[in-house]
Amino acid sequence: MSKRQSALNDRHIALGADLGVVSWNGMPIPQNYRTDPYDETAAVRYRAGLFDVSALRMINVSGKDALAFLNHVLTSDISKAKPGDSHISNIVDENGALIDDVIVYVDGPAEFRISHGGGNLDKAFAAEAGKYEVKVEADNDVHILSLQGPLSLEILAPHTPLDLSALPYFHHAKSKLFGKDVRLARGGYSAERGYEVFCSSKDAPFLWDEILKVGKDKGVMPVSWACLDIVRVEGGLLFFPYDMTHGDTTPWEVRADWSIDLKKPDFIGKSALAAKKGKERSLITGLEVIADKAIAPGAKVMAGGKQVGVITSTTYSQHLMKSLAMAQIEPSHTRIGTELKIADDREWSATVVQMPFYDPLRRRTHPEGASA
Repeated sequence: MSKRQSALNDRHIALGADLGVVSWNGMPIPQNYRTDPYDETAAVRYRAGLFDVSALRMINVSGKDALAFLNHVLTSDISKAKPGDSHISNIVDENGALIDDVIVYVDGPAEFRISHGGGNLDKAFAAEAGKYEVKVEADNDVHILSLQGPLSLEILAPHTPLDLSALPYFHHAKSKLFGKDVRLARGGYSAERGYEVFCSSKDAPFLWDEILKVGKDKGVMPVSWACLDIVRVEGGLLFFPYDMTHGDTTPWEVRADWSIDLKKPDFIGKSALAAKKGKERSLITGLEVIADKAIAPGAKVMAGGKQVGVITSTTYSQHLMKSLAMAQIEPSHTRIGTELKIADDREWSATVVQMPFYDPLRRRTHPEGASA
C-alpha cells in the first residue's frame, strides 16, 4: 500500500510526534505528542480534544447502481438510510468472516461516501464493481479533523452557518466552517459528543489552527492516537482487526448483530452468516482487571485452569481508575459477574462487566437522553 501523508505533518512534528514510528492505513500517524496521553484524555472527557484521523480511507461510490452495489457487498440494508445519514455497516467474505468495518455517508439516492479502516474493502469493491453500473473512486485528498468532547458544539457552532445543535447523532451535512467548504458529521470514536470535519488537504492546516485558536481559552488541545486508543477502549469501541482474533471472526462474535439484515436480498456472505448465527466460538466481552496497569493484548483468559479466551484491546483508565480489557471469550464464560483469571507476566484476577466501561447508557454521545 503506497504511503499517504497528512497535510498536518508539520503540526504533528511541532507537537513532538515521531511520524516514522507508526503508520496505519498507509499513512504515518501521530501516535504520541510531548503531552501526556492521560492529560489529553482529560481534555476529551472534560473539554475537547482535536484529533487528525485523516488516515481513514474514503471511497466515493456513485451511479445508477450505487445502492444495489453497496447492498450486495455490505451486511446491512443501505436502502433504509436517508440522505444525511451516517450508516454503520460491515463487510464479510463468502464464509461470513469480517474483512472490514465501514461508515456509509449517504449524500443522495445514488451518491455515497464510504469511510473504512485497515481491512480489505478495497479488494472486495474492486472484485464486484464491474458487475454494476457504478463508479468507485478513492478520495486521497480529503482530510478528517475530529473535535471530541463536551465543549465541541460550543466551540464549532459560532463558526458555521449550519445549525450544528440540530444535527442528530450519526448525521452529516455539507456546509462551511471558518469560511471553508466542509462536510460536518456528528460522531467520532471517543464516547463523547463530537464532530468530524471533512475538508480538502489544502484547507486542513487552516482549519486545524482555527479550531485550536478559538478553543484555546476553553482548554482545547491537540490529542494523539495514544489518547484515541484510551478513550475508544473506555467507550467499548472496537478496532478492526485487533478485536477479531479468529482470523475469520463473524459479526455475531463481536456482538454486531444490529449490522446484519438477513431479510434483505442476497449479499456476500449472507448464507454463511445465517448458518453461523448461534454458533459463536467466542463473544467480545468487557473485563475489569485487578491490576495497576494495562494488560498486554494477547494474554490468555483462564477459568478453572483452562484457556477460555484471549485479551484483545486494553488500557489503564486513569479517568475510571481501573485496568480495562476487551476479550474474545467462550460464550459460557461471558455472564456479567463471572470471575476469571488473566495469564500475563503473572496471574491477574478479572471480572466480566458491562460494556461500554465508560458511560454505559451512552448519554455522553446522546445528551438528548437516548440509550441506543
